[in-house]
Amino acid sequence: MRNNLNHFFSQAQRVVVKVGTGVLTTANCGLDIDKIKSLSSEISWLIDKKKEVILVSSGAMAAGVKKIGLSKRPNDIPGRQASCAVGQAHLIMEYEKAFEKYDKKVAQVLLTRDDLYNRRRYLNARNTIYTLLSWGVVPVINENDTVVVEEIKFGDNDNLSAMIALLMDADILINLTDIEGLYTKDPKKNSDAQFIPIITTYKKDIEKAASNIPGALGTGGMLSKVKAAKKVTSAGIPMVIANGKKKNTLTKLFKHEAIGSFFVPKKRRISNRKCWIGFSLKPKGTIIIDQGAADAILDKGTSLLSIGITSVSGKFDVGAPVDFKTKEGFVIGTGLVNYKSDDIRKIIGYKTDMIEDILGYKPYDEVIHRDNLSIIGVCE
Repeated sequence: MRNNLNHFFSQAQRVVVKVGTGVLTTANCGLDIDKIKSLSSEISWLIDKKKEVILVSSGAMAAGVKKIGLSKRPNDIPGRQASCAVGQAHLIMEYEKAFEKYDKKVAQVLLTRDDLYNRRRYLNARNTIYTLLSWGVVPVINENDTVVVEEIKFGDNDNLSAMIALLMDADILINLTDIEGLYTKDPKKNSDAQFIPIITTYKKDIEKAASNIPGALGTGGMLSKVKAAKKVTSAGIPMVIANGKKKNTLTKLFKHEAIGSFFVPKKRRISNRKCWIGFSLKPKGTIIIDQGAADAILDKGTSLLSIGITSVSGKFDVGAPVDFKTKEGFVIGTGLVNYKSDDIRKIIGYKTDMIEDILGYKPYDEVIHRDNLSIIGVCE
């Protein structure tokens, strides 16, 4: 079956490559310069094949800790942020030197979730990266750890790479880590762990298996990678998890060698604006809908009406991003609401023609219009 997936690599023009801390560091936790050189060689090979490559790179924290001479990662936030500041400079310098050998230039792009939450800054970031690609420059993207706080963190670079793939309408996301891919158990501790080469659906056992496979020095384990895959594949973008510690992993993938775990995407592609609504915005509340409303949204592409709502949680204003779920708790998607939370509570279960009688006004028939609604999909 893997041969049937080769077209994803052949047809891919824009590629996002995420490389984890476990790939980029040595046994003594310093930067693996040889790995940076080989990775730069492979990416340059892809660019010479007329592909655009965006690199999401971890490793700043580990590089900084080693560069400063600390025995371990600092526990305090200022110490961690200062370590990242030192490490980021070292990391981008090594990439610049490595790519220079292949006559390629790099650009450092540091982002926080706020940059993608704000629509104007989202588009600015998108346009900047587009321009860099048009110039033949390799964008090296990382979270802006020196200023980020919990409220605006991406969480980890697995999530960041997914957000970048969605931002840039990528054709494929390749996540390089320190094991072969997804297993049923942690293969480093369990000899009976079974490798999963192809993932087509996201049943609960997939996330359960991933949750038992921790990360190395970085913040993201296998679970964060599976969650990233769930995001991009729901938007029609495939993802591969593969072993970046081994030689020529990228070139092998694009030469159609069946390595890594391949996450098969949905057939439909989501528009960039709906990707922004569904994956970049932080929901301010939750709307629970009945099965009839869920079926209408999923099967017919309808808007969300008040009659299909059963309950509301959170306090939010008009235009806020809000998750909508089934009563079982499965998230169907996210949308921008036409009514504030207090008013939605008053019209729960009522038909549209009753809204004006209840509220005294009716600016919209829909609580969430289908154009402002992004379907993420129901967990199986």
